[in-house]
Amino acid sequence: MKRRLIRHGTRTPTRSARGPLLPAVFPLGWAMAAGAVLLISGVRDEEPPRPSAGQAFSASADRTVPAVRPLPPADPVRLRIAAIGVNAPMTRVGLDAAGALRTPPPDEPGLAGWYGDGIAPGSAGTAIVTGHVDTPAGDPGVFYDLGALSQGATIEIGRADRRTAVFTVRAVELYDKSRFPGKKVYGGSGRPELRLITCGGGYTEDTGYLGNVVVYATLTAVR
Repeated sequence: MKRRLIRHGTRTPTRSARGPLLPAVFPLGWAMAAGAVLLISGVRDEEPPRPSAGQAFSASADRTVPAVRPLPPADPVRLRIAAIGVNAPMTRVGLDAAGALRTPPPDEPGLAGWYGDGIAPGSAGTAIVTGHVDTPAGDPGVFYDLGALSQGATIEIGRADRRTAVFTVRAVELYDKSRFPGKKVYGGSGRPELRLITCGGGYTEDTGYLGNVVVYATLTAVR
């Protein structure tokens, strides 16, 4: 079977391989525009799962999210998503010289990357976690099945303070990279929130994946 391969890296890609930009003001809670964030290698002969229209935002799903007191900052150490079989260590990632969010090292596709200069998962505000969808060898990455998540699924993040922040999925959406809604993704309601982001959607040889899958989740419990 012939594999599809594009260059892998963390620098700013071009054209529709561009993803969402995390500018310097991100810790204040807003993204200003769409730009380069995720260049994740695309090599698979089939697409990763896409979220269905039924997993988009709905008022009824939002009303079911209880209020939970935010946690003080602490680094995340492990990500667990039972519904899609994820049990992954976490690593801190930052921005490159162009202001794009780096992904975990390409030779460690099983890592989930937390934007360490932003909000800690469980604290008030929006925490950002990224991961690879697949690898240059054609193997699934940590977030290959992210688009298969459903509203109501739980995401657990073990933290360095030995607490576990439990988030409930509110929505799963797929965006074209050229129309990535930065304010919607990176903004927050004042509650402790979480976004998981990876590449997805269609694929071309020239540009790789054409979209980003984004999971929106809110803190609903602490253990």
